[in-house]
This record gives sequence, structure tokens and C-alpha cells, in this order.
Amino acid sequence: MANSTLHLPIIDLSSADRISAANSIRQACMDSGFFYLVNHGIEKDLFQRVFEESRKFFMLPIEEKMKVVRANHRGYTPLFMEKLDPSLTSKGDSKESFYIGPLEDTTTPSNLNQWPSEELLPHWRPTMEDYHCRLLDVGKRLSSLFALSLDLDEDFFVQVGALNEPNGFLRLLHYPGDLGISDQQLYGASAHSDYGMITLLATDGVGGLQVCREKLGQPQVWEDVHHINGALIVNIGDMMERWTNCMFRSTLHRVLSTGQERYSMAFFLDPNPECVVECLKSCCSDSSPPRYPPIRSGDYLQERLRLTYA
Repeated sequence: MANSTLHLPIIDLSSADRISAANSIRQACMDSGFFYLVNHGIEKDLFQRVFEESRKFFMLPIEEKMKVVRANHRGYTPLFMEKLDPSLTSKGDSKESFYIGPLEDTTTPSNLNQWPSEELLPHWRPTMEDYHCRLLDVGKRLSSLFALSLDLDEDFFVQVGALNEPNGFLRLLHYPGDLGISDQQLYGASAHSDYGMITLLATDGVGGLQVCREKLGQPQVWEDVHHINGALIVNIGDMMERWTNCMFRSTLHRVLSTGQERYSMAFFLDPNPECVVECLKSCCSDSSPPRYPPIRSGDYLQERLRLTYA
């Protein structure tokens, strides 16, 4: 049976009517947890350069990519090493990825991020750092609209410390296409909801992304999310659902293996690890008490990631 297309609202980040934009975000997050974001300030040229540098990395020989294999949640994750839906019998999701965490100050001794060889990819690191910084700025500007959408002060997420050195992770994704495996259902990314606060996704136009709005419904109904040139696809994660007492929906989504090679780039804006996530006063009442106890953002994300890579 053919899937229907999910028609998502388009939010203009540059709109002078911030209340109207915030109300549109509120409705989108109650309906599906997904929307398109336009006029975000990231130029077409930068998108093209990041996609091109991403392709160059994933085209490297596996032994070169394994020199920066994932550690401290940074670096390269090979094909089939992750399974977002643990109930599946397949060996893993048919994608490879590269994580770039918060950018360190040059004075920071930790330097947890890993970078491919400058000799092989001379423009890779500066391109990714530029894109990471720009997305972090978009996420912060968007967070003020989220605050307004929840009847909070515009700077609420700053006030509670969420955006004081937030956890911004950029994930480059490569879905190879036809892997010649026909004896099992393969997913580029199996069904999951994101773990954190806000996700900003850029895609190369190749299809495959699907959303299931009723994650507890059976049978599950999946709807296609199409690419819009220049737009970021935004969705909220489980932490935002938790903050809003499930008023905003962290929705199941997946990427089907279509047989076509596909690239995308997801940016996860998560709160500072010390930020305490607890039910917002505007999202609870006597008839709708808090469903979850307060928890440190870092503790919550660490446990979710541990289960993913167990």
C-alpha cells in the first residue's frame, strides 16, 4: 500500500510576527512534532560545501575511516553498528555516520572531537566547524520561539541554563543504497524517536524519511516527509516531550532503504548536561500532573545512548 505524504507546516524563522510563528510551532509540535524551517540564514553554498565534504569522507577506504572510529560519542560509526529499533531481527541499520560534538575552545585540554586527516581532506574541519556554529545559532534562535509557544519568557531556556554551553552534536549520515542483501528487511535508520531537545535535519533530496504520528497505534501508519529545497526539517526529541508533559510529541520516524544512495546531516541541540529537565508549569495542572520526575539532561542522554549502542 502506498504511503501518504505528511504535509508539514513551514515556519519562517525571520518572521516579524513572532507570536504567529510560535503558535504555528505549538500546533505542529502537538500534531506531529515535525515542521519545515525556512529563512534560517544558512546559505545554499554552505549546504553544498558540507554535503561535498561529507561525501569525500565517506568515500575514503574503510581503514582510513576506522582511524577516527567512534569514541566519547565522536567520530565514525561503520555500517550496521547501530540498531535504533532493538526489536528488529536484522543485524543493524544500513548507514554509516560521523559525529562531531561541541566545539572545544583552543584552550580546552580535552579535545574530544576527532577529525579526518588534513592531508586527505584539507577543507573538512573548517567547513564542519562553520556549519556546526551556524546550526547552533539557528537552534538558539529557534528555542526562543519554542519558549513563546509554551507561554514562557522568550529567554526561558537561557534562564534555566539549557543554552549555557549546550550540547550541540552534528551527525553526518551516509546511506549506501543497494547493498545486495535481499533476505531481510533493511532500514537505513530503523524506527526511533530522537532523545534530546531539538533536531535540525538537512537532506540531499533523496527520499526515504517517514514519520509515524501515533507511536502506540497498531498497525503503525507511516507517512512520507518530502524534501523542500533550502528548508531544514525540524523535529523535537524525547527530552522536549518530557519537558512539556507529553503535550509536544516526540514522534517515531525512520529512513527506508530505497536502493538509492542518500546523504543527510542531523544537528541535535541538547541542553547543558547539568540542566535539570522537569515538567513546565505551563504544561501541568491538577487534572494533568507531571508524568516524569526531574532529571539531569546529561544523565538522561547518557542512558539513552548506552542502550542504543549496547
